[in-house]
Amino acid sequence: MMEVFKVFEVSASGMYAQRVRINVIASNLANYESYTREGEPYRRLEPVFEAVETPGNLSKGLVPVRVVEIRRSDAPFRLLFDPTNPRADRDGFVRLPNVDVTAEMVDMLSALRSYEANLTAFNATKEIVQRTLELWR
Repeated sequence: MMEVFKVFEVSASGMYAQRVRINVIASNLANYESYTREGEPYRRLEPVFEAVETPGNLSKGLVPVRVVEIRRSDAPFRLLFDPTNPRADRDGFVRLPNVDVTAEMVDMLSALRSYEANLTAFNATKEIVQRTLELWR
């Protein structure tokens, strides 16, 4: 019966990870055209996930996920030729944040689907536990 609670932990870890991912995507979209105080273009944020594998949980198929870090992307900035822009360099190019709105929206849909899948697994496990308890009555 204690393994059932581990299933809840695995599903909850997945929901938490995807919530962090959605928060990061929202931050990226909000800063699509932002610059830091130092005048540098905003760098896209990326969450890093890790499977928490131990011999005990791996043998039972119960592997939660954890957020290891949220790092700044090292992808190059977008360049726009606009010599009249006050942010333009000597050659007339403006460095823009390395956020791709289309990619962020696709990533958000993927994160949402993954969150929903984890929630479905959580609810299915809850239903199994409830039915088992009803049988014991």
